[in-house]
Amino acid sequence: MSKKKKIVVLSCMIALLAATAVLNFVLSGNSVNVDSTSAAYFTEYRSQRSSSRNEQILQLDKIIAESGEDLAVKEEALNQKLQLTAITEKELKLETLIKAYGYEEVVVTMNISSPNVSVVVKDAEFNQDDAVKIFNLLVTESNVDSENVSIIPYL
Repeated sequence: MSKKKKIVVLSCMIALLAATAVLNFVLSGNSVNVDSTSAAYFTEYRSQRSSSRNEQILQLDKIIAESGEDLAVKEEALNQKLQLTAITEKELKLETLIKAYGYEEVVVTMNISSPNVSVVVKDAEFNQDDAVKIFNLLVTESNVDSENVSIIPYL
């Protein structure tokens, strides 16, 4: 596949990701939650994460556009865009899988510069068994080292 096709495919994936984030924000913002404070925390966090990622991608696009003939710079920027896209997909996948265990709200955080995975889970009765389930899922699905996993209950 040519570089131009790769860029087009990557741009389409990013546009779909942005559309998904906007729809998620709009739909979750219109739902009625009993505990609005915690719902606001999770919604606000997701919104900030999405905005931050979109800004990073825009900056990388600018670097790619302005790099001219410097293939090393262009390749590094494209590599970082691919990494951001992969991280975003992993976060969404892990959040969905953790919610499948029955947790009301969850946020997973990963980034390029750190191997750490942090999870914030809303559960008033969160216990050690819950942490073990989530821990096992994270280690299995994200191939992260166990010492890099952090699980935080939002009580």
